[in-house]
Amino acid sequence: MAGSATAERGARQQESSGPPLVRRLGPRRLRMIIILVLAVVLLGAGGVWTLYGSQWLRVERVSVSGTSVLTPQQVREAADVPVGSPLVSVDTRAIETRLRRELPRIDDVDVVRSWPHGIGLKVTERKPVLLVQNGSNFVEVDDEGVRFATVSEAPKGAPLLKMAVSSSGSGAASLRRFGQDRLVREAVRAVGDLPAAVAKETQALKVRSYDDISLELGGGRTVAWGSAEKGAAKARTLTALMKASPAARHFDVSVPTAPASSGS
Repeated sequence: MAGSATAERGARQQESSGPPLVRRLGPRRLRMIIILVLAVVLLGAGGVWTLYGSQWLRVERVSVSGTSVLTPQQVREAADVPVGSPLVSVDTRAIETRLRRELPRIDDVDVVRSWPHGIGLKVTERKPVLLVQNGSNFVEVDDEGVRFATVSEAPKGAPLLKMAVSSSGSGAASLRRFGQDRLVREAVRAVGDLPAAVAKETQALKVRSYDDISLELGGGRTVAWGSAEKGAAKARTLTALMKASPAARHFDVSVPTAPASSGS
């Protein structure tokens, strides 16, 4: 009995000896924790090697979607995606920046990783709402007033912008106060508010000053639009005026509460 008690006391003393962590967890539990930690470290190292060092997750193809005027090949060349590089290391933000810089026609682009081997380029192109003639070519202007491309043939559906600002009077005052870029944006605003039926017939917008924008429609008809302000009200008034005077040649909605039409 005495020998048994002595052995038990020795065992308890042995368990209570050693570092505090060993005493708190016990040798068996501590060994399990060490094994688990080593397993996590090994798995993490294997994951890093798989992402960066192996041949399994590398860029092999670049897909392009959303193009209309641009070709997929043009987008791929401008994107310059590092084919063969680890997919996880591809700098998608740098690719987006490069595309916008190299291809101004691109309004928005989303660069996505398509695991395990692809990069996807989802492109949104700018659409022209106005054209500025430059010799025999045409400069396309989008709905934000950005001049983004020069083409040899005028695309359908975009009227010609005629800047007819005089060097004196209200035209010169508008130019000094607002600048030409602002006047172009005002013309863009006016186009955006046109009734759909009128927009289809509009061949040109003439800007003489901030307050003097006019439309040239098919068949020699014209519309005095005034400034780009109160565009929605002017659109409603013009629609009603054209229905009431279908044979008129000139319409004035510069003051939408006091419209007028003339000619026949």
